[in-house]
Amino acid sequence: MTNKEYWYWLLNIENVALKKVKAILEYFGSPEDAFRGREVHLNQIKNLTDKDRLNISKSKNEDKVKKDYTNLLNKNIYFVTVEDKEYPSKLKNIYDPPFGLYYKGRLPCEDKITISVVGARNCSDYGKEVALKLSAELASYGVQIVSGLAMGIDGYAHRGTLRVGGDTFGVLGCGIDICYPKENFSLYMDISQQGGIISEYGLGLPPKAYQFPMRNRIISGLSDGVLVIEAKEKSGSLITVDQGLEQGKNIYAVPGNIYNRLSEGCNNLIKMGAKIATSPKDILEDFEYNFDNSINNSSINIKLLEKKEKIVYACLSHLPMHMNEIAGKTNINIEELSEVLLQLEFKSLVKEVRKNYFSCV
Repeated sequence: MTNKEYWYWLLNIENVALKKVKAILEYFGSPEDAFRGREVHLNQIKNLTDKDRLNISKSKNEDKVKKDYTNLLNKNIYFVTVEDKEYPSKLKNIYDPPFGLYYKGRLPCEDKITISVVGARNCSDYGKEVALKLSAELASYGVQIVSGLAMGIDGYAHRGTLRVGGDTFGVLGCGIDICYPKENFSLYMDISQQGGIISEYGLGLPPKAYQFPMRNRIISGLSDGVLVIEAKEKSGSLITVDQGLEQGKNIYAVPGNIYNRLSEGCNNLIKMGAKIATSPKDILEDFEYNFDNSINNSSINIKLLEKKEKIVYACLSHLPMHMNEIAGKTNINIEELSEVLLQLEFKSLVKEVRKNYFSCV
């Protein structure tokens, strides 16, 4: 067996979780030595129960390990261990880094700014709009967006990034081949094509409550900063913030309505010293980002517009114009116009000043 297959074996033994894997490695020194170690040696590891020792012994089947690992690769799922050069360097510096990662698509680029976006599952329309626009704007500056592929803010952050052709990565709290929630399946597929799906859990492992806080340390660990958009006072998103703080990450929060419970978490973070984020510049200035050389330059974006986007953009000015007037001038029906305007908003070229009134940025 290869070294990668020994690692795959060790990280897929039934009910042997991270702490027990760590104890096994501390005793044996390597996955291969653990595989070849005698059963009597397992008795020396105090963390293991009799059932654990039985599961370990039963799992030592070279043919099955090779077959299972080949099956993984045949599904276009990659496996990287903490010993591999492809393993994200940011994760090596966190508490309890995963020994291995499974991914579909690719891993985040090491030399790009990466921001994790988290927030409420049951977000408001305001939260949805902010997650879509702010993620799209960050992505248009070349920032990679990481989130948890959950309903609400996570999903909108991914969608906003995808709509401007940006790089986004979804970190799962279940097996790499399981989309949870299932309603996000099309998003799961899109992300795997335009970024990557990442998990420390192998094939077939269903989602369990305790796995999601574990997942959050990877979301923050892969990032240079954590951005929170809507969170209740005791939101699960704040677990990601706590882990981000422990990892030395920058924390950003979008302010919200003081009378809305969904804003309590963000507003409290701001009180405690998190930086207010109302635009990409609030975040990117902390990374000495050169806006003069940005790919977000409007003249560059205009050249890349679709035909109807160019027609609509040429029709607009800095004076707000109603959709009906835009439709009349461009001969584009309202339904199609709505989609074109939305795309122009994602590209930071147009803004909705008030209901159904649009102007150039």
